[in-house]
Amino acid sequence: MHQYLFYIGDFPIRMYGLVLCMSIFLATGVAYFLAKQDGRWHEHVLDIGIYGGFAGLIGARLWDVFFFDWDYYQHHLLEIPFVWQGGMAVQGGIIAGVLTGIWYCKRHNIDWVAFADIVTPSILIGQAVGRMANLLNGDAFGTPTGGNFGILYPVGTLAHKTYGDQPLWPAEVWEGQLDVVIFALLLIFRACGHARGQVMCLYVMLYSAVRFGLEMLRGDYVEPFLFGLKSAQATSLIFFLLALAAFIYCGVKDKKAAQPAKTGKGKKK
Repeated sequence: MHQYLFYIGDFPIRMYGLVLCMSIFLATGVAYFLAKQDGRWHEHVLDIGIYGGFAGLIGARLWDVFFFDWDYYQHHLLEIPFVWQGGMAVQGGIIAGVLTGIWYCKRHNIDWVAFADIVTPSILIGQAVGRMANLLNGDAFGTPTGGNFGILYPVGTLAHKTYGDQPLWPAEVWEGQLDVVIFALLLIFRACGHARGQVMCLYVMLYSAVRFGLEMLRGDYVEPFLFGLKSAQATSLIFFLLALAAFIYCGVKDKKAAQPAKTGKGKKK
């Protein structure tokens, strides 16, 4: 891993920021491809990508500050913008980005549910590349493996500051890899018959399940948030249940819409 690409004077050009920007560009590009392939709304993807990308960065930072690290940042308010220290929560970024996309769609009379079904897989590309940024920056790391296997982070990273030279579970690496798996599963699901809105719901369900499990290995924060669960586990569980209910509702609604209307028999005269 390498935190700095080069310096301009004393100002460092960080790999974290460059790779994070690349994740937004690639996700937007894949979304454009999917929308163009579908034949609808591809001309709006770039604008949504720009607005959603900026909103996602802000949402990711604020989610991390208030849900994960408020005990620290309430005493260091001036450090909230210091994103290069690590601390960008995927869940907050997704929520802010999606809400911004919904706002844009409503302003331009776009069926946001149908649009989300088309472009949702592209979010996983952004997430997977984003986890590469975490690896290069040495944050979103795992707990010690207790053996001679795992990732050794260099001096200067938050992971080394927290655990020293102990090998750590590759939590961020595995999440990035599983994001690619979910991306492929969503593409396969899109090719099958599905109800309107179910692609988006399946994405939330699959990612929430992955995140819930991997949080057991995360070591950047360990304090329980609710009923012994970490904050990301609690929110993942809530999102999974809500998405499951929405997935079932979309399927039932689609079946009812597909049923032919019943006509009454005419009376004999």
